[in-house]
Amino acid sequence: MKSSSPRLSRRAFSLAAASSVLAACTTTSGGSSGGGAPVAATPAPNAGSQRPARIGLALGGGAARGFAHIGVIKALEARNVRVDLVAGTSAGSVIAALYASGMSGIAINKLALTMDEASISDWAMPFRTRGILQGVALQNYLNRTLDNRPIEKMAKPLGIVATDLRNGQPILFQRGNTGIAVRASCSVPSIFEPVKIGDHEYVDGGLVSPVPAAFAHKMGADFVIAVDISARPETALTQSSFDVLMQTFTIMGQSIKAYELDKYADAVIRPNLNAMSSSDFSQRNAAILAGEEAVAKMWPALQRQLVERGVRV
Repeated sequence: MKSSSPRLSRRAFSLAAASSVLAACTTTSGGSSGGGAPVAATPAPNAGSQRPARIGLALGGGAARGFAHIGVIKALEARNVRVDLVAGTSAGSVIAALYASGMSGIAINKLALTMDEASISDWAMPFRTRGILQGVALQNYLNRTLDNRPIEKMAKPLGIVATDLRNGQPILFQRGNTGIAVRASCSVPSIFEPVKIGDHEYVDGGLVSPVPAAFAHKMGADFVIAVDISARPETALTQSSFDVLMQTFTIMGQSIKAYELDKYADAVIRPNLNAMSSSDFSQRNAAILAGEEAVAKMWPALQRQLVERGVRV
């Protein structure tokens, strides 16, 4: 937060919190059903080269910029790119869960346009100082939307990345309650309370894997399409305390992200979101369009790569 400690209205905090959902198990309160505690699963080994490449989609964090993931999915579907598995971090985990459930890009687009940020905001009690929001509202919203389907029952293999608060290690959830896992992945420190799962507490996955290309690879992808929606530090807007917090995450994660994308991503899609603040929920349409345009711009090169790997598009 800024050192001047600006006074923000409830509305501003609601926007920031909702944005962090689209960014940033044993729960202590109010979670809806949808499977047991999320647990890490053993990654599936890559199969041989006698078949077309198995495509994995890695959706990164970036708060309200996460709407751009919807445009990317729509554009890939329009070009007959069949994604076999999906991994998500923070904002990307929300879209990843919806997409893995079997929803099309168009269906997710419609859902996004009707989403009310107030429905996923739940204020913590004044004496609880570990976060402004509990995150249970987000958890319940997602589980309701997905009919309480656990991670392992999705139409596509789904991986959700969070950070273990005790040791700083990444965790990949591939089984259990989808809403709780996404809540953990989206729990931006100081905005959301940490999420207790078993004997551990978890926070935003963007701290350790801003764009989870490595995890998509470990899940069995032969060809990883990564979507990076983070702002370059020199172009990021810092209009609110939440923006400053997200800028801090971006700066901290630059080297981690660069290494992961260079080593594990076969193609990187970077929507042009320079004019969009991480806390601006009102620009969801612009973000979705930016995702579509980013795919269109790099499609000739991406198409060649896919054809070379035996994928018919």
